[in-house]
Amino acid sequence: MTVLVFLVSLLGAMALGMPIAISLLVCGVALMLHLGMFDAQILAQNLIGGADSFPLMAVPFFMLAGELMNAGGLSKRIIAFAMALVGHVRGGLGYVAVVAAIVMASISGSAVADTAALAALLIPMMRQAGYRLDRSCGLIAAGGIIAPVIPPSIGFVVFGVAAGVSITRLFLAGIVPGLLMGLALVITWYVLAKDEPVSPLPRPSVRSIAKAAFDGLWALLLPFVIIGGMKLGVFTPTEAAVVAAVYAFVIGMFVYRELRIEHLRPALLAALKMSASVMFLVAAALVSAWLITIANIPAEVGAMLGPLIEHRTLLMAAMMLLVIVVGTALDFIPTVLILTPVLMPIVKQAGIDPVYFGVLFIMNNAIGLLTPPVGTVLNVVCAVGRVPVDKVVRGVMPFLLAQIAVLTLLVLIPDIVTVPAKWFYGR
Repeated sequence: MTVLVFLVSLLGAMALGMPIAISLLVCGVALMLHLGMFDAQILAQNLIGGADSFPLMAVPFFMLAGELMNAGGLSKRIIAFAMALVGHVRGGLGYVAVVAAIVMASISGSAVADTAALAALLIPMMRQAGYRLDRSCGLIAAGGIIAPVIPPSIGFVVFGVAAGVSITRLFLAGIVPGLLMGLALVITWYVLAKDEPVSPLPRPSVRSIAKAAFDGLWALLLPFVIIGGMKLGVFTPTEAAVVAAVYAFVIGMFVYRELRIEHLRPALLAALKMSASVMFLVAAALVSAWLITIANIPAEVGAMLGPLIEHRTLLMAAMMLLVIVVGTALDFIPTVLILTPVLMPIVKQAGIDPVYFGVLFIMNNAIGLLTPPVGTVLNVVCAVGRVPVDKVVRGVMPFLLAQIAVLTLLVLIPDIVTVPAKWFYGR
């Protein structure tokens, strides 16, 4: 009965058109009334306490880093370097999109910001070069969802706070799966690009490649600064977010000199709006998470999944299927916040490594950014490239299947995640 109250109140509020954060609060109130423990003071305390988290400070700074990176010319130089590196091979602009997506993902951690930058710079170039527009948009959208998996990742920060899992370990464990997602896109594009009626770009000279690398050196160093700093214990993930924002500001303002004072207000405003939305969602979700625990909903869900507890692979497959279904209807952050308190007790009961589960959980939610009808990343590509949604959906399907194949591989062979992760954080 409690699960029914939870689902009906949450889905009913969303069906009425309420924002997700308000729907979560309505769900919390409904659970309190059902349990006979309604208290407005407890509701307010948990709402404030949900946002009162030092690790969550990483969210606005990573978002600001992404905005400053785009305004300060760092994104443009990363794409120019990728162009010099692989732009001359057949289907070269597609490989450029994947390489640039991986590098940019290791800086900002925001799928929306990375996708917008890639789409704005590469879609006009691919359109002019004669690439199929639907396929090009699909590739760029699929490349954009690597950002929540490769560190630094805003998704890992939110999941780490909600689940009580080490964010540093999540960051380091996401490196190999993120690279595998990029490799899957490269292989898929290689197969599809054979029938692209496009002549390769001229092969650049070694001097041109060296010039592009030197010009983008400061942008390309940032991922090593962030990952190296966390691995060596120089700073925490939250401090790494501040370092990324300050680094992007200094390089854009004083080295590349493309970031100007008049660019700061729009960048700060964009980061502020996105951060406020995420923080309110987290605060509202942690109210529901507290009540989910009090109402013992994880135990009820665990009883439903009881036959699978002893079979970890089947249990992981069932949970990933649930996340895929939910991800088609909800956006990234709400899905993370709603399902984390429900699934984590089951994960612990089954003896599954929480870091391993967190990586696959975030990867699955990232894939949800490509699935209609919500598909936030799809909508970004459509808006920036001015392409109809149905055309982008057709183009993204091969790449979506490739990402699901990577997720399936990681469910079947956990060592791909756990062994490199243990090496990275020294256990």
